Amino acid sequence: MSISGILIAAAIVGGTGLFIGVFLGVAGKKFAVEVDEREEAILGVLPGNNCGGCGFAGCSGLAAAIARGEAEVGGCPVGGTPVAEKVAAIMGQEVGEQVRQTAFVKCAGDCNKAKTDYEYTGVEDCVMMSFVQNGGPKSCNYGCLGYGTCVKACPFDAVHIIDGVAVVDQEACKACGKCIAVCPKHLIELVPYEQKHRVRCVNQEKGKMVISACEVGCIACRMCERVCEAGAITVEDNIAHINYDLCTNCGKCAEKCPKKIIQ
Repeated sequence: MSISGILIAAAIVGGTGLFIGVFLGVAGKKFAVEVDEREEAILGVLPGNNCGGCGFAGCSGLAAAIARGEAEVGGCPVGGTPVAEKVAAIMGQEVGEQVRQTAFVKCAGDCNKAKTDYEYTGVEDCVMMSFVQNGGPKSCNYGCLGYGTCVKACPFDAVHIIDGVAVVDQEACKACGKCIAVCPKHLIELVPYEQKHRVRCVNQEKGKMVISACEVGCIACRMCERVCEAGAITVEDNIAHINYDLCTNCGKCAEKCPKKIIQ
């Protein structure tokens, strides 16, 4: 190949590359999607866990929603008040009152208190129990199965199985809600961190049936309801419920509960 042929080929390749570079540069500016600087700043202060506890698909989704005014500045349950204050400063807003929450398992029927109908051997996953006889080996069809599906779902190592029942470490819990989403028995809920008294049972059977299945199940005796001076406890569907907005944490309900299932 002659020198002139090589030079021509080099010029063609170089010219093509230059054209493509200029075209991409112009196209990049013309079709660039403008990003709110506040969105990037908010994303920078969010913890980056991408747990979905805020209701959006990760921290970037929440940051975009806050910047657009579609989410509260305190929308990140993991970051809590410290992050909310930083986000509020970026948005030029007030933080407002932040109530710390924690997940709570409404079952006290551990291996020593809850009775079983049979011995189970197989896949240890709570969701799979819907395909097993009576929904699992426990006599109480409402209680914690203890196979740790919630433990696997928790990204913060805040849930552990202790004596066959899931227990939440309040200090480690970030209230992301992932354990709530995977529990097939719907036993887990978010409660105020400062709330001292909670009912650890959801069995809606009548007293006799409850006693035959678990030593610590609520028997709907209404003793807690009668002694609560604040009117914070009501018994509905054979189970005690505490209105946390009315509860004063006086402890009288826990003292009078014959089954000691009010934590």
